Amino acid sequence: MEIALERFVDPASLVHVEESRRYRLAREARGGQRGPRTYDELLDARRGMPGVSGEGRAVEVIARVGASEVPVRVTRPAEGDSRATYLDIHPGGFYLDSAARGDVRNARVADALGVTVVSVEYRLAPENPWPAAPEDCETAARWVIEVAGGQIPSGPILIGGASSGATLAMTTLLRLRGRGLVDCVRGAALCFGAYDLSGLSPGGRLYADEWFIQAYAGHVEDRTIPDVSPLFGDLGGLPPILMLVGTRDVLLEDNLAMAARLSAAGNEVDLRVYPEAMHGFTSHPTPMAAVALDGVRAWLAGRLT
Repeated sequence: MEIALERFVDPASLVHVEESRRYRLAREARGGQRGPRTYDELLDARRGMPGVSGEGRAVEVIARVGASEVPVRVTRPAEGDSRATYLDIHPGGFYLDSAARGDVRNARVADALGVTVVSVEYRLAPENPWPAAPEDCETAARWVIEVAGGQIPSGPILIGGASSGATLAMTTLLRLRGRGLVDCVRGAALCFGAYDLSGLSPGGRLYADEWFIQAYAGHVEDRTIPDVSPLFGDLGGLPPILMLVGTRDVLLEDNLAMAARLSAAGNEVDLRVYPEAMHGFTSHPTPMAAVALDGVRAWLAGRLT
């Protein structure tokens, strides 16, 4: 662990460092985390993904705002009233996964926090490249804020996502700010997002050759526009933000740069670094993941008090 990162390390994670290291090394020995590098590989990856468990209780709704619409999955707490809405944006490199595969996870969030989770079934690249996904996420967010009415409880709004979902959560915040709606959001939890798809920053250069960038934004002439690479945006006037990243994540430097820019813009930023954790670690069956997720839930609950 670099000394510069020590002040950001979650103290609760320290007892799990060796176990996290063993898990990471075992994953790397089995081939690591290389993503698809061609469209055919992407199709194989999609076919190989586990199906939806069917154990959730989400209800699919079409969120409509004007002429725009997107499917969302709404999960209410099993008991008691809902005190807020949490907008969930799923991971998957902009080209994999689905909101439906997060049903069980979102039910846990709904019950733990007493909130209604609205998960966005945004369109995937490369069939639907940028700006399809940000448009869908903005539509879902505006539906929650402006339109949903009796379909979901009124009250505070939270937003969160992991990996590409964290990137889209950030672009959604910027789009909401542009419409004068960002003050409706109490907080955003962002796990290991990719914030420079242009490859021009030191952190962005570390993953500039990843195929997901070409699939999602390869047609964009200037990928420093904030809707593609939020790192380059005007980041002022945003709600409190929690950021998580592991020391063994290729996106570590990118996340550190984003946290620094958010803080310099005057935002409240809580950066938490997890030793020996790799990209996507919060979805792994490890004590390190459990500590991180407990911390996210506690932080989100704090935004509602």
